[in-house]
Amino acid sequence: MSTGKRFTDKVVVVTGAAQGIGEAYARALAAEDADVVVADVSEEAGEKVAASINESGGSAIFVRTDVSSQESAQAMVERVSEEWGGIDGLVNNAAIYGAMQFDLLVTVDWDYYKKFMGVNMDGALVMTRAVYRSMQARGGGSIVNQSSTAAYLYSGFYGLAKTGVNGLTQQLAHEVGGMGIRVNAIAPGPTDTEATRTQAGDAAKELVKNLALKRMGQPEDMVGACLFLLSDEAAWITGQILAVDGGQTWRP
Repeated sequence: MSTGKRFTDKVVVVTGAAQGIGEAYARALAAEDADVVVADVSEEAGEKVAASINESGGSAIFVRTDVSSQESAQAMVERVSEEWGGIDGLVNNAAIYGAMQFDLLVTVDWDYYKKFMGVNMDGALVMTRAVYRSMQARGGGSIVNQSSTAAYLYSGFYGLAKTGVNGLTQQLAHEVGGMGIRVNAIAPGPTDTEATRTQAGDAAKELVKNLALKRMGQPEDMVGACLFLLSDEAAWITGQILAVDGGQTWRP
């Protein structure tokens, strides 16, 4: 029976959903009737988010997922398929950010760089490779990648990873479009999360001066764009990068 909500009978995986913007996505999807998979490496925090969603009348499970590992991603898909029969949506939000090291591309420790890129860029591809067959079997689906305006600004290997996410978004949109799967990305601007406060500190206040809208973004500011891109309202939108950044950037 239809409830008038956009994600009734839909199963959506949100990576990095144990905190921050990912948690906001997970809660908002549950409020729209989705069965939500809280996929994260942080077990205690992830279990709490899933439990809180269930206590609030939503539907969620936590599945420990390392997005840099094909084996972990595939195990998540198998667990979700056992629980709910398949997957309709994926939000590739997981990233190393709050604890990110500052360094230059020419000097950053190579093992750290590979680990970082394995999560922040390759993770979106690993997860897409794991879920696309399940989405295809259910008649199609939607994937939303978490990019950043850092892709358009000098920001070291973090910006490089997000530039890669943008490229992945466009390439994958063409590869899986014939399967009825859409792939888009959101590029948040400066957003007031614990991770940003750790990384930017007081410098975050300076960023606001260059925005058209003179305030930091909030996790909730990203939610509308994410739900729209996942939903049937965006049925003919794919391969796009949507900046949700208070007017920080402009792309012709």
